[in-house]
Amino acid sequence: MDINSEKKQRILSRYKFHDVAIEELEKIHRVYPDMQLLNGTYTFTDGTQKDLLKLIGNLPVTYDGQSYNFPILLWLLDSFPFTPPICLLRPTPAMVIREGRHVDARGRIYLPMLHNWDHPKTNVVALLKEMSTKFQQEAPLSSKASGDEDPHKLLASISSLQKEGGVRHHDQPHHKVSVIGGGDLGMATVMSILAKGMVDKLVFIDVAESSTKGGSGDLEIFRLPKVEVSKDLSASAGSAVVVVTANAWSNEQSYEGVVQTNVDMYRGIIPALARHCPHAVMLIASHPVDIMTHVAWRQSGLPPTHVIGAGCNLDSERLCQALDINLNVHKQAWILGEQTGGKVAVMSNVGTSSSQAGQRVQIAPSSSASKPLLERALDLTKNRGQRSWSVGLSLADITHTVLTGRHKVHSISTLAQGWGGVVSEVFLSLPCLLGANGSMRLAETTLGQEDRSALETSVTSLSDLMTKLRL
Repeated sequence: MDINSEKKQRILSRYKFHDVAIEELEKIHRVYPDMQLLNGTYTFTDGTQKDLLKLIGNLPVTYDGQSYNFPILLWLLDSFPFTPPICLLRPTPAMVIREGRHVDARGRIYLPMLHNWDHPKTNVVALLKEMSTKFQQEAPLSSKASGDEDPHKLLASISSLQKEGGVRHHDQPHHKVSVIGGGDLGMATVMSILAKGMVDKLVFIDVAESSTKGGSGDLEIFRLPKVEVSKDLSASAGSAVVVVTANAWSNEQSYEGVVQTNVDMYRGIIPALARHCPHAVMLIASHPVDIMTHVAWRQSGLPPTHVIGAGCNLDSERLCQALDINLNVHKQAWILGEQTGGKVAVMSNVGTSSSQAGQRVQIAPSSSASKPLLERALDLTKNRGQRSWSVGLSLADITHTVLTGRHKVHSISTLAQGWGGVVSEVFLSLPCLLGANGSMRLAETTLGQEDRSALETSVTSLSDLMTKLRL
């Protein structure tokens, strides 16, 4: 496996976990020496493109004692290997895809390991072995000419295929949004998204297991334009954004027990949403949002850029308003850290007008001049609460940014591993550039000792709780 070409090295240098990615590629080559590493351009659902590395080759499958090959393609996202690859079949013109439990109509492959990805416990070598096992049970391709689905004839016809390019996806319209979970927050989110005016279709799905039920019946009575009410998660298919507001009923007394009830409910929701909306941005608002965003990422198998939480976006927007209106400071500012505590305020390096003009927005280092202003602004925003309408408006704001692709910076719950010295796999609110292709964290900055300690405390508490949960 050649990784030394100039083009590949240039692409690989942009990967967030460069050294770990190289180690993983070397392991893959030792077990699957015929697998080729190529560079390519992946086309996302909104038409934008990104240079990535991809693995292509023929996956050996043993059937009734004979060895055959299936042509596959694995796109390695820039957070590889901490996020699973996008796995696709590579059918020749003579082949058609057999939609089944592990393959959709477009050739995307779904496996249990992809939905429970947890590197280094899970890796590409183990994934390919699982893929081979599943394909032994259910052949994913058939002959176009004859329609013959007999596995022996099928496998014989693809035993020596030439390597070729991948499958390009063409999805449904991009301005479809689904809101999962009723109640006050679900209704507030629906109304707020509609008020923004960018959505072509909005599906409101009331989840039976959720404690936040209600509202769907009224929406069925008082029909609204562009709104579909459903109880079936498959109605979300083709959504550009999926907002999850559902919270589960719980008689548990301990905090850990309450959270586990939400995790159990997610197990019946998130994998299904990921199957129906594999290219959507999944926006989490369930409680506690940092933990539940982490859980959703693990259960979905989606890249971390596409699973985000509401996080501290509402607090950050309130902070900006206080700076602008009350203190005459016209700069973007954000809240970092855990949504329920340990928050840190930071300021942008440019003014709001400059950022709108397209200058690169970064987090300014903490200084003796900015810290008192941020502390004063935080005082002005205290005790404003997190009411349903407020959170719904915040969720609509994030959704609007994704739909319009305007690349606004939001403080949202995202995978924080590797940012600012964070070693643990945790989700925290960080300033992220958000658009149709998901989120991208802003570069880390120098924080004061007090702020670093607050973040470290949050990382420890979140990491400890995640180890106790049964995902």
